[in-house]
Amino acid sequence: MLETRLDTMWMLVSAVLVMSMQLGFCMLESGLVRSKNTINVAIKILLDFCMAGVLYWALAFGLMFGTNPTGWLGTDDFFFEPGRGLHDFPFFLFQLMFCATTATIVSGAVAERMRFTGYLMITVIVSALIYPVAGCWAWNPDGWLAKMGFVDFAGSLVVHSTGGWVAFAAIAVIGARAGRFDSRYPLSSAHSLGVATFGVLVLFVAWLGFNGGSTFIKLKKLLCKFRRAIYSIFKCRNTSNIKISAII
Repeated sequence: MLETRLDTMWMLVSAVLVMSMQLGFCMLESGLVRSKNTINVAIKILLDFCMAGVLYWALAFGLMFGTNPTGWLGTDDFFFEPGRGLHDFPFFLFQLMFCATTATIVSGAVAERMRFTGYLMITVIVSALIYPVAGCWAWNPDGWLAKMGFVDFAGSLVVHSTGGWVAFAAIAVIGARAGRFDSRYPLSSAHSLGVATFGVLVLFVAWLGFNGGSTFIKLKKLLCKFRRAIYSIFKCRNTSNIKISAII
């Protein structure tokens, strides 16, 4: 029972850290745009997080981690319910934060450049289709990439690269900002570099949840290893002191 509670706490803390990336993204992007667009950036990040959560619960989690007879897509576990399948709620919550992060990565690339409704459409496509398909291939034990030995430890491909590729496709379609390469038209300046810097620091801390939660190590075993390491350090230190005393 204690081990189960420790594992649950480990996953929930990691999920909260990853969720904090939404705050970091919001501060970073709103600080780097013009003041009149800060509310647009903030509401986009809020809504893409909410939409990603609903879509991941209803559809994407099943596509990603459901029974996968073909190696391409999951076929069950839609409208996730704790205890119904092989996965528990902390695992679902942690993976949901990954989905929301993937969708939010796009927002920074298209800030001030895309209509609100267009951005929400991209969020739906990424959260309900693109991300779960990539995740199924790499992280579902029966995914075709996973069976070939492909390893993505903490989402470097499934989360960050997927979000980056979608962002690249979006800005390729939008094109360069008018006057971007013409020195006669000065570019717009950032609204608040202080807010943007604070957002980056929040992201630094939140990123710890990616690797920490992705280990899926039993916390009880981790604590035992930590205790043994501390014991070994002090044991070696005491042994060294005895040898030094004998030499003297």
